[in-house]
Amino acid sequence: MTFAPRTWVVGEVVTAALLNQEVRDQFNTFFGAWTDYSGTFVWGAEVGTQPAIGNGTIVARYMKIGRTTDYLHRITIGSTTTYGDGGGTLSAANYYFSLPAAPSSTWNGHRSQAVIWRDDSASLNQIGYGVISTANHANGSLRQISTPGTASAPFWDSVAPFASLAANDVFYHQGRYEAAA
Repeated sequence: MTFAPRTWVVGEVVTAALLNQEVRDQFNTFFGAWTDYSGTFVWGAEVGTQPAIGNGTIVARYMKIGRTTDYLHRITIGSTTTYGDGGGTLSAANYYFSLPAAPSSTWNGHRSQAVIWRDDSASLNQIGYGVISTANHANGSLRQISTPGTASAPFWDSVAPFASLAANDVFYHQGRYEAAA
């Protein structure tokens, strides 16, 4: 999809090909398939040892219409997944997750995103909120995820909100933000 519509000139012959390009193809992007970016997705830690997915799975997809970017991530922990060194404090590892397109650095709208972590081994769900940021990755990141309503809640990492992670635990997040371009 282009961001600028064609400038038509007086007397120009409108052909089927031009209509397809300027109307049909633009309109069809609203109904297009989501784009997978699992291969370039990064699950990282702001400091310390980085987590590694091992035999777990990552699903990362997005759809971008104009500058509006919708995304979803699902990380399923495997038996060989490592979690980084964590620490559970505001200055500890603090997980982040890369975004599909760089966020606008001048965006002053709603930057908070909902996150759900499913501890399948303990049958628990933890809801948290993260911030869309231009930090940590060329495409920006979802970072500083914490549990709302908890005084001095640590940012989520290898020891918070759950003391131990296990195979089949799942981390879900999805959101919408304004991209830089």
